[in-house]
Order: sequence, then C-alpha cells, then structure tokens
Amino acid sequence: MGHGHGHSHAQPAEPASQRVRTLLMWLLVPLALATIVGAALLYPFGHEQKTGAAIGLHQKPVEAVVTGMQANCGDKCIAITVRMTDGDASGQSVTIPSPQGPGAPHFQVGDEVVLSYSGSQPQAAESYQIVDFQRGWSLAVLALLFAGAVLLLGRWQGLAALGALLLSFAVLALFIMPSILAGENPLLVAVVGAGLIMFVVLYLTHGVSARTSTAVLGTLVSLALIGVLGALFSVVSKLTGLDEDTVNLVTLLGTDIDTRGLLLAGTLIGALGVLDDVTVTQTSAVWELRRANDKLTWRELFAAGSRIGRDHMSSVVNTLVMAYAGAALPLLLAISLAGRSMGEVLTAQQIAQEIVRTLVGSIGLVAAVPVTTALAALVAVRQEVPPTEEPSEPSEPEPEPKTVKRPKPEPKPEKPRPARIEGDLFIGYDPDKGPWERPSAPRARRAAPARQAPPARRRSSGSP
Repeated sequence: MGHGHGHSHAQPAEPASQRVRTLLMWLLVPLALATIVGAALLYPFGHEQKTGAAIGLHQKPVEAVVTGMQANCGDKCIAITVRMTDGDASGQSVTIPSPQGPGAPHFQVGDEVVLSYSGSQPQAAESYQIVDFQRGWSLAVLALLFAGAVLLLGRWQGLAALGALLLSFAVLALFIMPSILAGENPLLVAVVGAGLIMFVVLYLTHGVSARTSTAVLGTLVSLALIGVLGALFSVVSKLTGLDEDTVNLVTLLGTDIDTRGLLLAGTLIGALGVLDDVTVTQTSAVWELRRANDKLTWRELFAAGSRIGRDHMSSVVNTLVMAYAGAALPLLLAISLAGRSMGEVLTAQQIAQEIVRTLVGSIGLVAAVPVTTALAALVAVRQEVPPTEEPSEPSEPEPEPKTVKRPKPEPKPEKPRPARIEGDLFIGYDPDKGPWERPSAPRARRAAPARQAPPARRRSSGSP
C-alpha cells in the first residue's frame, strides 16, 4: 500500500518544455478526472455503517493488568486474577479461568491484557474473558524508530514520504473500506483508491515534474492490467474468495458482498507499493540516459531502459512472491499435514486464490517495466535537454617570459706550467735535492735496473 520504497533524485528535474507539458496533459488529465469522478460516485455519501451491538457484536474491550495466577481450576487450566483499569468496574479485580497448554498464551504477573466484556454485570467474573495483550506502547516505540530512521536518511524528502504514508492510510480508511462495506464493487473501489494514492503519494514524495507524471502513468496502466487479468482468471479458475475471514465478514454484515471482487481488491492494494518502486526507477533511468546523451532516439532509449529494468524486475517479482508466501505460511504448514498430493494442495480454494493473486500481481510488475520505459522514452525524447556548461574559471593574464640572466662563468685558474726539467733524462733529476751532480757508475747501477746500455744520447743543454 502506498509508497513502498522511495527514490530520491540527486538533481532537481529540469522544467518540462511546452511539448512535454502538452503531451502529459493529454495523457494524464483524463485519468485524473476519471479517478476523481469515480471516487465521487463510489463514496457512500449519507450511508451510516452499523457497528458493535447493532450488528451483533456485544463484546466490549476492557483493559486490565495481571495481578496473580493460580493453577487450581482444573486440568489444563489456570486461574488468572486481573485488575481492570477502565470500563464500568474500573479498579476492581476478578479471577478468570484461561486454558493452558500448546497454542495457549502464557501470562505473567504485571502483563497488560485486554478483556472482552459481554455480560450485563460488570462485577461478575463470568462476564469477562482474556482475549489479547496490550501492545500500544511497543508499537508506538517501533513507529518512532521508523520515523526517526526515515527522517535521518531522507531529511525533507523523508518527511514528505511519511506524510504520503499517512495519506495512504487515510485513503484506505476513509474511502476504500467505507465504500466496500457499503456494498460497492470492491474491484472498482480498489482501482479508484489506488489511483488516488498514486496521485497523492508520488507527487508529494517526488515532486511535480515530468518524471513523476510518467511514473504515475506507468503505475495506473499496470494497475489496470492487473485488474483485468485478475478478473479474468478468477472467473476461469472459479475462485469464490470465501475463506474464514471473508465468511465472518459476510455473516456480520448480513448483506451480499462480492467476495471475488474483494479478493481482487486485495491483489491490487498488495501490488501497489511494489509498482511504485518499479515505475519510479524506470522513469529515472530513462531520464538519466537522455541527460547523458540527448542524441538517443526513442527506440534506443527504450532498449537501454529495458536492459536496466530486467535486473530490477527479477528482484521485485521475488519480493512479491515471498511477501504472499510469508503471509500464508501458517496455512501452508497446516495443509502440508493433510497428507494430500501436491496437485490437490495447489488447487484447493485457499491456496489457489493466493497463487492467482501472486501470479497476476507478478504479471503486472513484469509489464510495468516495458510500459513505463516506453512512456518515459516517449516523453523524454520530446524533452529539451539544456546544454551543460562547464563553469568557466576567470582567465589570468599570461605572465611575461622572464629573462634569466645566467652568471658569467668564473675564469678557470691557469694551471702552472711544469718547470723545465733539467738534468739527465735517463735517471731523472729533482731540483729540491740541490744542484745536480753526475752520479758515479756504481750508484747509477743501483738506482736503475739492469738493462742493456742505451745508445748514446745528447745531454740536455741546460746543465748548471
């Protein structure tokens, strides 16, 4: 019901062009008018629904607190003493027998319980019966945690989503339920109520834009398909919609009610939130593809968006099947103990109606992908995409080339010219040792290795 999971657009949607606004107006305004007219025709103006004792329900709820327990009332029985906190005997205590064993609730001292008062003597214990626990504070804490998580993550859009959720409950409680109880066709009421929820919830959550309008169109077309298929296969499968809860409802009303239509109405409302998820996602995907490449044609946008939707489609179908299976789990467990064949189990009234409900809703979800993608592509190709301008940075004047003055290389010190060697070139001469003297023959032989006598040489001209 309502909005299943939200999708926030990272960027605000561009204002639609005149062509897009005209196209959406021609497609969406007739559906919106039909929804408003249908709601006005189906709403039970002036009808007063009988409740409580007027339809045979004489039990009145009375709140109480468990103050004591005694196991002395018989086999598989326990006596529970409670003190009433409201009602005609508020503040008084009574002892009420309660069954004990498998399947029976377990009570403790201090438990807050709900009594059913159906007698004429408020002080008599026989006038009361323990029927339930009080859960108000625990549900209130859970609701606050839920609201806090949504606001923490979504902030302003989360606040809009919470408001849309409250409006969804308002449509359900103030239009759908009174209209069905007044005897209107449940399927028509569910279709009109779903339309009201979609217009209110989607526009409030995602804003008034071409994207949201396209998602609304896709959702309404898919809901109409689910309604047609559901009506067709409920007739072909000869489903009556008469389960235990429906029989009790018909008995209390005392009037004829279309139980098969009630079954289909539940199918529509159950698939509504998941359809919201699919249509918004597909519309956003097509719009982002168009933004990324405004040269794409309608066929190319449809093909690319369909490829994106295939993965999403498989996950949401599994979500819907698991949701119905979880709701019917006690029924599945009970039927599995009957010792019947699988074919007999699946074709039984209670199981067959859940199968039809699941498969019809899944077909609507599968169809929502191409339907919404086609509508989004049809609208997006007519949307004028503004050119994206990159932010220009202020140009700075180019700096003039600076002339780098390189320091002149320092002159390399001149190497001192080697002093002129004077003396004997064969054995060398060191000027620091004093004036050169011709060595004697034996000394010359010790200083120089033995070798053959070199040829005669000329003495240097600079001898001292």
